[in-house]
Amino acid sequence: MTDHLTVTDDGATRIIAFNRPDKKNALTQDMYRAITDAINSAQDNAAIRCLVLTGGTGVFTAGNDLEDFLKGGTASADKPRPSAALGFLHALARNTKPLVAAVDGIAIGVGTTMLFHCDYVVASSNARFSTPFIHLGLVPEGASSLLMPRAIGHQRAFATLVMGRSLSADEGREAGFVNAAVAAGEADAEALKVAREISALPAEAVAISRKLLKPSPEELIERINHESALFGERMRSQEAVNAFKAFFARKKA
Repeated sequence: MTDHLTVTDDGATRIIAFNRPDKKNALTQDMYRAITDAINSAQDNAAIRCLVLTGGTGVFTAGNDLEDFLKGGTASADKPRPSAALGFLHALARNTKPLVAAVDGIAIGVGTTMLFHCDYVVASSNARFSTPFIHLGLVPEGASSLLMPRAIGHQRAFATLVMGRSLSADEGREAGFVNAAVAAGEADAEALKVAREISALPAEAVAISRKLLKPSPEELIERINHESALFGERMRSQEAVNAFKAFFARKKA
């Protein structure tokens, strides 16, 4: 476990909360491992009927902590993606529990792509979704190249994943991947309300119905692994090297 993640079981709901506000909840490899454990350990626990992902008030997550990400071996030829990040994505693909997200503030990169594995998304009025992979010379990840076009259509997915255009909460709801847009600071409360509603439904019927609605874990993992291999290749490309140099130079300026 890491101090940057809190896991709380509230009745039948497991709340997985990113807790690194000073870094805008940027995800480290330790955080990925802790989130993965929180998801996986719920799978055979009949008492847990629903999972909630949240970043608390003000920010969901700024995506990967890029310095930690690079230290994780992303750029090495034999390790195209840090295993902790890949393990998290596999856990999302294999998860059988209804998954609700509470998004207040920014959701960048994997902060947005993980939402397409969720079954219900609540976003506050100040939520902002963006996937700036292309600006770093990279490609989409997390099976987003499969899930996003299915959810919001090819054209919107192209504008988001390829052109890097961001979406507001209202635009996310219009696109179809946000279920409810609420006032700033109210996403957590609404997500917990939804989780309790789901948890009150017949568990087996929910599980079977959810499985019918989603691509198979095998299909998701195949796409995740394919994207991950391409992601690793791109990390070693001159485009990405130049983009990362420029990014870190801006941070130091």
